[in-house]
Amino acid sequence: MTTFAVRPGSSRQLAGTGTLLRFALRRDRLMMPVWIAVNALMVLSMPNTLESLYGTPAERADLIRQMGTNSSLRAMVGPVFDDSLGALTAWRVGVYAGALAAVMSLLVVVRHTRDEEESGRQELVASGMVGRRASLTAALLAAAVANGVLALLLTAGLAGQGTTGALALSLGIAGVGMVFATMAAIIAQLTESARLARGLTAAVLGTAFVLRAAGDSATDDGSSVLTWLSPLGWLENLRPYADERWWVLALLAGAVLLQGAVAYGLAGRRDIGMSFLPTRPGPASGRLGSAGALAWRLQRGSVLGWSIGFLLVGVVYGGMTEDAADLVGDNDNARRIFERMGGRSGLTDTFLASMTGMLGLVAALYIVASVLRPHGEETSGRAEPVLANAVGRLRWAAGHLVIAFGGSALIMLLAGLGLAAGYGKETGPILGACLVQLPAIWVIGAVAVLLHGVLPRAAAAAWGVAGAALLIGWVGPALDVPQAVLDISPFGHLPKLPGGSMEWRPVVVLTGLAVVLVAAGLAGLRRRDMTT
Repeated sequence: MTTFAVRPGSSRQLAGTGTLLRFALRRDRLMMPVWIAVNALMVLSMPNTLESLYGTPAERADLIRQMGTNSSLRAMVGPVFDDSLGALTAWRVGVYAGALAAVMSLLVVVRHTRDEEESGRQELVASGMVGRRASLTAALLAAAVANGVLALLLTAGLAGQGTTGALALSLGIAGVGMVFATMAAIIAQLTESARLARGLTAAVLGTAFVLRAAGDSATDDGSSVLTWLSPLGWLENLRPYADERWWVLALLAGAVLLQGAVAYGLAGRRDIGMSFLPTRPGPASGRLGSAGALAWRLQRGSVLGWSIGFLLVGVVYGGMTEDAADLVGDNDNARRIFERMGGRSGLTDTFLASMTGMLGLVAALYIVASVLRPHGEETSGRAEPVLANAVGRLRWAAGHLVIAFGGSALIMLLAGLGLAAGYGKETGPILGACLVQLPAIWVIGAVAVLLHGVLPRAAAAAWGVAGAALLIGWVGPALDVPQAVLDISPFGHLPKLPGGSMEWRPVVVLTGLAVVLVAAGLAGLRRRDMTT
């Protein structure tokens, strides 16, 4: 049992918090800026984009009228409360910015709490002059710093649309981030696995999004009970730039304080490394006679979660296809942005192509997480007992890579089936449009393999590569950036399907590049020392 230098009940239970906070910020010096930059640029790029799309009062009035009668699109982005550019910005990206802030926050908190305990580092830290709740406090403060920087950037960037509305939107997004930071802090006390803690918190976030979507599809003013059950619904009901409801911030602050108090209470009632939810005792059921079987056991929950999510998202987007075409209508600027994202064909095909492209960008996050799973096993010391047996490094890594690259193919296939089911026709072309994203997804995953194999201490930079691709693909077309910038991302070279012509050359080149990068990464893994 760990002996604490500062005992429970002592007035110095937060001793060492400042040092741990500085260490956390140093460790996240790459991850945090990437998440903040992607979120901030997504929001700050929107006013100019919306001005080009809906530049006249008549166009904005028509948009509000269509959103009032289009329940499927309200489920996707929420209701519109005013026709100003600031209000339209809050409508178009507010919910998604809040969701991104939530994901960033839960990753930060779990990394500096349950991840540290699972790796054994927290026990070493706790043996020094560190308070019992210092690690939890440092993790929450790190999340607060990230959300605070994001809020400052958004407030400054949107001040031109109105300072009051900018402040309301920024505080709302940061508040949602902190709600899920404290939620992650609770779940990290309940579970013994960092992977499970991240998964459960993400599931809560997904449930919040579904509740908000269901509520918004039922009403056009955000008044549904289902909407009010979701923190994302609180964000939209804050109504930035539309007679702000400042009292809604009290809901966010109350949830943060309540959940924080629960997390602190739980942290003081358990030993390091333990959890409140009992883990299933061994031996494990089923066969674990190979490195591939072990990799599947470790990653099957992630594959299942992503598969279900992509299938459901595909069904939702497929059902919106006709409504999206009606919403764009004769707006040439909106049509041009969709064409840059998805090709130059009919508007329906263009919308489907842009949606499959967005799903491919998100799938790149899955493959990076899956490829870096061996890195986590290595740094935590769990890989050494496996490799001490008759298991070579290449066999061990190959088991995880099969799950990563094969899993990305599976989730894109399910996304295509969902899109086809929701749309109700053109199954073959839609499946082809989803599967053609795989070479670019595999290139991102191959970069992660290369970094893990050759520069293991810089393996987290793979998240920056995936974030850059997401930023270019998501924001680039709306900002009308040059094609040369779009081509930096491997997704910029893919044929735009459905509707466009199939070009095999970029598919073959990207696939070959992925093979070369994976081979180089495995060669580096075979020759270097294992890290701890």
